[in-house]
Amino acid sequence: MDNSSPLTEALFYILLAVRTPNHGYGIIQDISEMTGGRVVLGPGTLYGAINSMLTKGWIRLYSEDKESRKKKEYLLTKIGREIFENEVKRLKELIENAKKLDGEKEMKKC
Repeated sequence: MDNSSPLTEALFYILLAVRTPNHGYGIIQDISEMTGGRVVLGPGTLYGAINSMLTKGWIRLYSEDKESRKKKEYLLTKIGREIFENEVKRLKELIENAKKLDGEKEMKKC
């Protein structure tokens, strides 16, 4: 995926969840809470995405506690923030265009 490709919903929410340091279980919980339970990531999906984003430099390992169940915390990088902000702009454009289309339909009804 290059920097101009749309993010999957899972990637979008993971990036949103690691704006502050967060561990895997916390990310899963945060995403479920943000979406009212609509999006529930399984560990395989989560850790596959985390490994991909680590490789791309979108997130980084923030801390690792070998004594705790919350072993690794992840944090958004500058590149990850840019990717996320570009996706937010793209989504806003989609919404604005949908609103314009709805407005045109309403005007045609009159």
